[in-house]
Parts: sequence; C-alpha cells; structure tokens
Amino acid sequence: MEEVIKVDTINQYNKLFGLETLHPLVAVVDLSKAEKWPSHYRFNYGVYCLYLKDNICGKIRYGRQTYDFEEGSIIGFAPGQVATTELNNGLKPSGLGLIFHSDFIRGTSLGTEIRNYSFFSYESNEALHLSEKERRIVMDCFDKITLELEHAIDNHSKRLISKNIELLLDYCMRFYERQFITRHEANKDVVTRFEALLDEYFENEQLRQQGLPTVKYIADKICLSPNYFGDLIKKETGKTAQEYIQNKLIDTAKEWILGTDKTVSQIAFELGFQYSQHFNRLFKKNVGYTPNEYRKMQA
Repeated sequence: MEEVIKVDTINQYNKLFGLETLHPLVAVVDLSKAEKWPSHYRFNYGVYCLYLKDNICGKIRYGRQTYDFEEGSIIGFAPGQVATTELNNGLKPSGLGLIFHSDFIRGTSLGTEIRNYSFFSYESNEALHLSEKERRIVMDCFDKITLELEHAIDNHSKRLISKNIELLLDYCMRFYERQFITRHEANKDVVTRFEALLDEYFENEQLRQQGLPTVKYIADKICLSPNYFGDLIKKETGKTAQEYIQNKLIDTAKEWILGTDKTVSQIAFELGFQYSQHFNRLFKKNVGYTPNEYRKMQA
C-alpha cells in the first residue's frame, strides 16, 4: 500500500518541495520554483489548498478514479481529503497553489463562511476551467496575497490576507456558477438521470427497506461528489437535491393516498417510515393537511 503523507502545516508542505516558508499559516506556492519534488505522492491534507494548473504535467487521483488536471483549471482540497498526484516522467510540476491553515481564519469572516465554499469538496473531475480573463483575475488575487506575505507582519496583515483569500474564493464561486450555466445541456442530462434514479428507487423495495435515498447515494450513482451534484441541482431546478427527493416522496404519497385503499400506516411503512406519526408530520408540513384530511378533501 502506498504511503500517505499527512500534510498538517505550511512548513511541512514547503519542505517537500524545497520552497521557502514566509508565513507559518499561509502560503502562495509557485511549483515552478520547487527545488525538489516527488514524481508520485499521496497527500492527506490537513490544510486548505487551491491549485491553479499552468500546464499538463500529470494526473490527480481522488477516490478510485484518475483524472487529467488540465491546463488553466483550478481544483481545491479541504482538510481530511486524500489525493494522489502522479507526474509524467521527467516533468517538473508547474502552477500556483494557495495553502492556508484553518487556524489562520479563525475569528475572521472567512472562518465563518468557509463551509459555504462547497467547491473544496468537489472531486478533481469537477475542476473549474477558467477563461483567459478569469485566469487573469485569479492571478491578480494570488499576486495580492503574495504581496502581503512578503510585507513585514503588522496589525493589518491577517485581515488583509484573509480578505484577499476570501475575494479569491468568491471569484471561484462566481466562475463555477458560470461553468454550470455554460454546461447547461450536460446538466439537464444529470437532472434527467436524477429523476430516473428516483423513479427506480421508489418503484422497488429499496424505499421500504432503506428509507429515502440520500443525496450522497444519488451523487455516487451519477459519479459526482455530493456537493457538486447538490450545487448543480440547485442551479438547474431552484431546489436543493434534498428538497427534490422530499417532493418526490410527497408526490408518491399523494398518489397512494388517493389512488389506493391502503391505510395511512401502510403507506407510511411502504415509504420507509418506521413510525406513521413521522410521516404524518412531514406530510402536513409540506401539504398543509394530514394524510387523512387530504384523502377526505379529495373524495
């Protein structure tokens, strides 16, 4: 089994590539300046990383699949994620990376908002592909952060660095939304597959035996990360994936309430509820009436 290198600090990362450490909790790394580099490495990230690729020099494996990390693309990793990088023979890594420790953003607005940057949980086949204009904006953000890191630390340093990191991440969110829009046709296919998987799930024994499918279950079937899948569904339908699944449940419940003679308890059981009271509460919350009231109204 290949060795997993736990990267918990900025200095630890820089030592692996022979780079200088300017700040113990934040770094902008230029991999073209690396004095050494492994041709194959598997990192367990204990820090946040955002990479901008300059050329095609290898592949990244995240989970069980391997993907080309294309020129002009961005990919992010959050603490706890494990990824393997394989460099092509004889090629030196190239590109920029922003690395920051969670301790640096504690007590800042970025620390409060970091969970909202869902692209840190996207898989590498869901990398952000930049236009030339977008790339220049990203490079400008990297330059501003680097400028602050090279400046003598003062009372303004942490705020200015964290604000510039936040600005960079906000731009990435905007560019990802643009990518969702430009991939609209492909995204519609994902929505269609989502609906087909829900239909299949609701028509067999899985619903009764396992309860509602999770967003992760559907995302895995479509070969997307849960966060990327959730963002895509929200962008395409205006509903979260969880709301979409729940709506499917309510629509199915309505059909069975009006189209069969099954009792509410039987319907609740077949929809995967252990207790019919839970089903009654969920139905009333969404429809405004209990199942029995709804049945009487439509009779």
